[in-house]
Amino acid sequence: MAEPTPRRNEPRLRPAPLLFEPAEASADPEHFFDLESIDDPRNLLDRATELTQAFRAAADRAMEYQAMAAAQLADPRRFDRLTAADIAERAQWTEDYAKKMVEFGRDLMHGGEGRGPAD
Repeated sequence: MAEPTPRRNEPRLRPAPLLFEPAEASADPEHFFDLESIDDPRNLLDRATELTQAFRAAADRAMEYQAMAAAQLADPRRFDRLTAADIAERAQWTEDYAKKMVEFGRDLMHGGEGRGPAD
């Protein structure tokens, strides 16, 4: 996902890095990246927005890796290649979506920017 275009004289925002929480903190269902400990609503909004942007960026990047893996698995040069139906079942997608992801992955691997599987 593209970052918002910065306005003049404003620094470009970058998503906050996603860090793994310690096991004891993530075991607490009320704990979420320490957001529950932020009392100031301005700070809470800022941090929650940073996390939202980071999660979106991570999801977009993970989807690109899914697409590249799907394209590799569907490569006709592989002796053990999978069909779109096999890939769909493995990734819990529909077969049509798997075909789009294979195409998107091929585009990514051949240096294309790609538009995403649903575009």
